[in-house]
Amino acid sequence: MIELCEVTKTYPIHHGRAQRTILGGINLCVGKGEKWGILGRNGAGKSTLIRLISGAEKPNAGKIVRNMTVSWPLAFGGTFQGSLTGRDNTKLICRAYGVDFDKTIAMVENFAELGNYLWEPVKSYSSGMSARLAFAISMSVEFDCFLIDEALAVGDHRFLQKCNLELFENRGERAMIIVSHQADVIRAHCEHAAVLENGRLTVHESVDSAIAAYEAL
Repeated sequence: MIELCEVTKTYPIHHGRAQRTILGGINLCVGKGEKWGILGRNGAGKSTLIRLISGAEKPNAGKIVRNMTVSWPLAFGGTFQGSLTGRDNTKLICRAYGVDFDKTIAMVENFAELGNYLWEPVKSYSSGMSARLAFAISMSVEFDCFLIDEALAVGDHRFLQKCNLELFENRGERAMIIVSHQADVIRAHCEHAAVLENGRLTVHESVDSAIAAYEAL
């Protein structure tokens, strides 16, 4: 289970003379295997919420309890060391998460389709190449809960279909938290939904109810 209890996140503005509340008193409980969709407009705080759940940032108040292993936001390569090659970054992540490198690199080579670029520094990658590497590594670590920040955008239509098969079908028993401003993404993949607006998270009884409330904003 992942539980958010009265989670609040603020950021300084006006050169630190004031604070802006992005998330105020957020409560959410995600059980094993549950698929949750969080709907919110651009700037509502969806990415901030995902970073807090992943542990990349800490809340200013409240607590987050994680009794499941949680992924980093899928297709996000922001933690890569740019001067290292894609292969070396893969090895570094394998050591951090305690997974077998030989098995992982074989999967990454086959899935990411980067060819010889896997031996090149990540700073030379395009954003799409970096996202494909990050997604491939994510699929090699058996997380209990996957975090998805907006719809996956990791290549052309064929590669996107490949990613959807690997994530939503091959790992369909895992928990997922998807944040998006696109209602059709939430409708397609989620069985529970909530709406994030003005720093508050409202959980709805059904996905359709959450979408209706979101579209009425």
